[in-house]
Amino acid sequence: MAQPVVTIDNVTKTFDGEYAVENFSLAIEDGEFITLLGPSGCGKTTILRILGGFEDCDLGTVMIDGRTVTGVPPESRAVNTVFQSYALFPHMNVFDNVAFGLRIAGKSEAETERTVHEALKLVRLENMGSRRPKELSGGQQQRVAIARAIVNKPRVLLLDEPLSALDYRLRKQMQKELKELQQTLGITFVLVTHDQEEAFTMSDRVVVMNDGRIEQVGSPREIYEEPANLYVARFVGEINVLDGTITGHRGQSYMADVEGASVLVKARREFTPGDRVHVLLRPEDFRVEVMKDLEESPDLADKFAKALLTGSVDRTYYRGATYDVDITLDDGKHILVTEFFDEDSETLYFHAGDRVAVGWFEGWEVVLPYEG
Repeated sequence: MAQPVVTIDNVTKTFDGEYAVENFSLAIEDGEFITLLGPSGCGKTTILRILGGFEDCDLGTVMIDGRTVTGVPPESRAVNTVFQSYALFPHMNVFDNVAFGLRIAGKSEAETERTVHEALKLVRLENMGSRRPKELSGGQQQRVAIARAIVNKPRVLLLDEPLSALDYRLRKQMQKELKELQQTLGITFVLVTHDQEEAFTMSDRVVVMNDGRIEQVGSPREIYEEPANLYVARFVGEINVLDGTITGHRGQSYMADVEGASVLVKARREFTPGDRVHVLLRPEDFRVEVMKDLEESPDLADKFAKALLTGSVDRTYYRGATYDVDITLDDGKHILVTEFFDEDSETLYFHAGDRVAVGWFEGWEVVLPYEG
């Protein structure tokens, strides 16, 4: 197996006696796009700054290409950083901003000119070399910052929330461009963000962080569909947390009492009868039918998901292609269900006050030990 380009081993960092990062370990593969995801203050930027050489860790080691970089200054590491503020030189034009690192490294003007033009072409700014930063839009300034960071062909590119200052539409566009750029260059990208959608759009793997520690590492799909705990489940999108108790086994499944209903669930962990559990379902995992329709249509009832809970619709929210349905179950639990909107229909199917049955197909749930 190839050696990781970055190895972080049991890194701990404190500020004023408070842990910013504690026993953090992670191996990052060559050419990987990995994202550190978490709320403000969870330690993700501290890890990025330690990788970049802007902070020293108190304990642990950091290696790049198998070599320890403790004490190595930022300019001597095979990494470059794109900061949230872009940090462009306002008195220099675009070309000179991008060329700055090459000139510091003593490259010839001919090589510098050729390399800068290549970098600007990659970020689609080849005709803007003579402009000053103040003459550029936010998205263009961000592209200049990226071009300046990649022009020296670093082994690792660190991105500290580089899209946070952009409006929604431009941010979506830049997410695609960053991923395409990373695939073109083959450089390892390490992104820091608090935005789950941004992390999922671009990343090969996502590292979910909380209080300076790793909660889960996995592909975006693994993080979303198989959260390791309630923190991860709640941080990455809407989640419904149903409470239950394991009552027995049936083949590869468990019988469970979930919100007053007896249902079959599948679990990746071992449980025994009497164990309290959380049964997690995303809003789109539920199937909902009006009780009256189920009672009047045996065919519909036969096709309906078998795990049945009953309740009443509180309200609906139109979202365009989908709409959300707030439901209160008969035991008082509130859940959120996402339904696809039929464009041929002039009205929503569910309305406040409707008595409904809520179900899901066995195996769509995630079962976790009860956390209180």
